[in-house]
Amino acid sequence: MVLHSDLDMGPDMAPGDRTRAGAEPDQGADEIPETQEIDFVTLGMFIIDEIEFLPPKPPVHDILGGAGSYSALGARLFSPPPLAKTVGWIVDQGSDFPASITAQIKTWQTSALFRHDPSRLTTRGWNGYTDASELRAFRYTTPKQRLTATDLTPPLLQAKAIHLICSPLRCQQLATDLLARRKAAYYLSHSNDSDSEDSYARPLIIWEPVPDLCRPTELLSCTNTLPLVDVCSPNHAELAGFMGSDGLDPDTGCISTAAVERHCEQLLASMPLQSYTLVVRAGEKGCFVARNGGRKKNKEVVTSGGGGGGDAAATDATAAAGGEGKGGQKKARKEYVRGGLRPDTDMEALFAGLLQDAEGCVAREEIEIDPGVERWVPAYYGEGYEGDAGKKVVDPTGGGNTFLGGMAVALARGESIEEACAWGHVAASFAIEQVGFPVLSVDEEGRETWNGQRVEERLREFRERL
Repeated sequence: MVLHSDLDMGPDMAPGDRTRAGAEPDQGADEIPETQEIDFVTLGMFIIDEIEFLPPKPPVHDILGGAGSYSALGARLFSPPPLAKTVGWIVDQGSDFPASITAQIKTWQTSALFRHDPSRLTTRGWNGYTDASELRAFRYTTPKQRLTATDLTPPLLQAKAIHLICSPLRCQQLATDLLARRKAAYYLSHSNDSDSEDSYARPLIIWEPVPDLCRPTELLSCTNTLPLVDVCSPNHAELAGFMGSDGLDPDTGCISTAAVERHCEQLLASMPLQSYTLVVRAGEKGCFVARNGGRKKNKEVVTSGGGGGGDAAATDATAAAGGEGKGGQKKARKEYVRGGLRPDTDMEALFAGLLQDAEGCVAREEIEIDPGVERWVPAYYGEGYEGDAGKKVVDPTGGGNTFLGGMAVALARGESIEEACAWGHVAASFAIEQVGFPVLSVDEEGRETWNGQRVEERLREFRERL
């Protein structure tokens, strides 16, 4: 289950929402060194939770929470020092921030950007179980502090992988702003480097849709968002919400794997000719990886429009109009062949408009084709686990966010999407073994453990199962 997920009220600020866009610096902030390399950063919010259980279990207070915290945990689990410093996130501390949580976060040794503002309260949330199910009710009890691209300091802005959790429209806005700022900052710092154009690297963008805006009226916005991100990862209910369904088996009331596969096929079928990746998190069923076949994305392109347009689209539009591109060079006019097929039809010419490169020439060998993927990856405490999963899974809250942190940092370090999902499942397994966060310690050999187990050992065991 994904944590309450920094609920998004659309492109405008919700009542009581305080954002830092264009704001003056806070009263104080811990700086991250400019030279620090960052593999992962999240724009998920930091929240302090209060959890109210059903009687007779007593409530708990001042619990570290929020999508930002859990996704940072997922990346941190696979990043023992000195790699811990490659995990970036933002911790907004109000006047009521508990010293115990500060101490807990600092034991992780991550590149956490602490921002101190005594003029406000820390973002807090109430979580309550209303019945015997695993679902929680949630509400904010203090104004939320939503993050934007302007909150990322220079090292965080250059992260290899960026996690966003928001609505489709806000994802378009965030991704466009992030990419523009990142590229501008990169070229500014490499103004004397003649090879800067070739060495610029686009970040991986991992998008987690917010549940309250996963509905059929947002489906078009969702498809317009996919070209801007590298991985879209809803859970089964969120994906079903876009399709006007609940994603459950009508006979059993359980998660329907067939519905997950069908909804992925429907969504990707509307996005032909280019490869897009969906990773659908489905609780105890694991996750379904769906990537349609097509052209792999050009990682160098920085888009500047919500519909996946940007620099490349502008260049193509200029070329199609017979205008001039960069440097005043004349771009070749694209030729489009129309009409029915004939025995002597030149099929290469027919598809030239789809296969032309930036110079207007038909590209053949230069275009890398992705064959696509359709695969279920079981959850760690799912199919194949030999113990009693029911006793191990204490609280599923935050498991989805932690999964995405582990998956994202794996992708940032060059792992395949299938291997990255294995990292994600192992990360989530640590998050759901208790209320709150797993315990970090060191064993007799001086190696890191979480809840008494080494992360690499659990991953190795899980790989053997797979």
